[in-house]
Amino acid sequence: MSRLETAGLAPRDVVAVALPPGPQWAGIVRDVWDAGAAILPVDHRFPEPEAAALLRRAKPTVVLGPGGWARPPGGIPTEQDVALVVHTSGTAGEPKLAQFDRSAIDAAVAASALTLDATPRDRWLCCLPLAHVGGMLVLLRSVLLGAPVSVHPAFDPAVIAAERDAAFVSVVPTMLARLLDAGVDLSRFRAILVGGAAFPLALRRRVERSGGKVRETYGLTESCGGVVYEGRPLAGVEIRIDEEGGIELRGPMMMLGYRLDPEGTERAFTPDGWLRPGDAGTVDRQGRLHVFGRLDDLINSGGEKVWPDEVEAALRDHPKVADVAVAGRADPGWGQRVVAYVLPADALSPPSLAELRDHVSRTLPRFKAPRELVLLVEDVPRTYSGKIRHTALA
Repeated sequence: MSRLETAGLAPRDVVAVALPPGPQWAGIVRDVWDAGAAILPVDHRFPEPEAAALLRRAKPTVVLGPGGWARPPGGIPTEQDVALVVHTSGTAGEPKLAQFDRSAIDAAVAASALTLDATPRDRWLCCLPLAHVGGMLVLLRSVLLGAPVSVHPAFDPAVIAAERDAAFVSVVPTMLARLLDAGVDLSRFRAILVGGAAFPLALRRRVERSGGKVRETYGLTESCGGVVYEGRPLAGVEIRIDEEGGIELRGPMMMLGYRLDPEGTERAFTPDGWLRPGDAGTVDRQGRLHVFGRLDDLINSGGEKVWPDEVEAALRDHPKVADVAVAGRADPGWGQRVVAYVLPADALSPPSLAELRDHVSRTLPRFKAPRELVLLVEDVPRTYSGKIRHTALA
């Protein structure tokens, strides 16, 4: 008997699952969907206060944890046809709860499989957290397509190196760098999906030199994961750019809205129904999307636009930089100045501001080089999915 068979699941139940990744997850998803309920994966790495806060906002009707299941008081059933609720990364504040129906999930998995020429016989590695849409979509290839999926309890380059017959894997850039550093043979994969954060060009070149075949993806939780591969939208996805340079998306994979947040849902869509990711970008003459960064992170320095992502990518190439984040700070003369928050590779020999300015200026205009350096003694603040918390730098 499965963990949920005794819970008496009913249609419109919202089942919050706070379990570590493992092979049991596919069966849990099937049990929930067979009952007509929705599944809400909760990141098992959350400290208890953070997990409790998420559950208070989500108001699930059933909670499944290591100790079994329970029906907490105050649970609110979901709207009809909702099958999946996924919390966002929370880079700009508290995580939101994106809701999807089965048709959106089916469309996301099918469109990706079509682009990758993936069949139900091709095995996937799942080493992303299942509480985030990237990891959940890998798992759902097993549930929806019957594809073999190896669910890893945590990201471990040694364990991935031991996998010999996987065709596809989905990772974030920091994971990819660790795989390269560990000497993992990446040429065995038919495709490595990379998303969730800016993908530095230098890292991409390292992968390609090693024989790895990369597919850079763009998307977000609200679009049910990556909907643009190598700059090209998946089947059924449309892209447009608004008057301020903001990216807008439309397609069958987009979320229904945020759970219990009608105001947030209204802000997330244009009046004519296009999703606003909050990113800036452009579409070139060949129809390829180029993403600049988060609109909220844009730095206006002396009337010039500076995107943190491009400056961070340039600084990561410096040998004295172990990690870096870039943000704007108010400046009486420039409006904002570019500030580099650097974790030195060697605390006893950190880089100087002049060194970093010269380094950035080799590949970017001089006005984009940092005007202030803050040396960090702890890691760059990131979300559990590896995204930089730019709002936490100040």
